[in-house]
Amino acid sequence: MKKKFKPGDWVKIKGSITARKMQVLKYVPKKNAILGLVDNDSYVECVWYKNGERKSEVFHQNKLIRIMDTGGFFKTFSTTPKLSLT
Repeated sequence: MKKKFKPGDWVKIKGSITARKMQVLKYVPKKNAILGLVDNDSYVECVWYKNGERKSEVFHQNKLIRIMDTGGFFKTFSTTPKLSLT
């Protein structure tokens, strides 16, 4: 299966309006219980923060969608510089 994401991509769970924003860390190998084969290209480990505590979980890549809203978990506010012509 083709990899859909790369480390650093921002994703959320498909179909949920209130889904949390997560960042992809890496693809992880997962063993199929029935066939005994190892799948290296379908499961991603994602990280998010809740109340200042780091959480991570492994998801199948087909359950996630990429979001365009990028940036860190913590927002920093910077003022725009004011230009003066005098």
